[in-house]
Amino acid sequence: MDSLITQILEENTAVWTLNHPPVNALSENLLKALNARVEEACRNEEIRSVVLTSFTQKYFVAGADIKELSRISNKIEGTKYSALGQAVFQKIESASKPFIAALEGYCLGGGLELALACHFRIAGTEAQLGLPEVDLGLMPGFGGTRRLVRQVGTDRALEIMLTGKHIPAQEAYDLGLVTQVVKPGLTLDTALSLARQIQTKSPLSIASILSSVHPREEDSPEERCKKEAETFGTLLETEDGKEGLAAFLEKRLPQFKGR
Repeated sequence: MDSLITQILEENTAVWTLNHPPVNALSENLLKALNARVEEACRNEEIRSVVLTSFTQKYFVAGADIKELSRISNKIEGTKYSALGQAVFQKIESASKPFIAALEGYCLGGGLELALACHFRIAGTEAQLGLPEVDLGLMPGFGGTRRLVRQVGTDRALEIMLTGKHIPAQEAYDLGLVTQVVKPGLTLDTALSLARQIQTKSPLSIASILSSVHPREEDSPEERCKKEAETFGTLLETEDGKEGLAAFLEKRLPQFKGR
């Protein structure tokens, strides 16, 4: 299962290469492999950020495994498959360290849903994004409906999903769907540069910001504000919080230790 996602460490960034030829279709085995990788990365303090990329520049992920989907014969099995993808992607979105998707080529269906669960999306100029499940008589099932609405607004999200159209990288950037657009072949280096920049900051601050930006859906706005205030107060008590303030006053770079 690990062969489906290879990992190398670049300083404190885990680079995961999706390796499921020919198009990185999101099979059940690939989802389970991704789940294992996410859980390990969240436990591993050495890993400060994660970059997802592909073995080929033609596809990030072309979508779900259609042959596998065609063998699902009833609602119970279909719901179970959807719930698996939702659970894995939710772990990515709620992680305490940033996940960055380096998108080359086609990023469609479940591939875009995976990218939307990440905190940043770096796209090559030749990338094509979309949620074309409607062309199969289906709908996004891994959390893509709500994440796309949050990212680009209800009207544009509905247009994307109901037409199933492919969105070129520059248009995706203009919509706010991707973070940056770079020349083909440079998405991984750009993602690693972003990860290194973030890693100079306090891990406690990063985790707190990610938690506030992606709170539990059941929390009310009042509860989210209360949690933000409490977390802010907690950070002031930490070694990193005290070090950051001291470094600013002393006009030097802070030395954060994650404590």
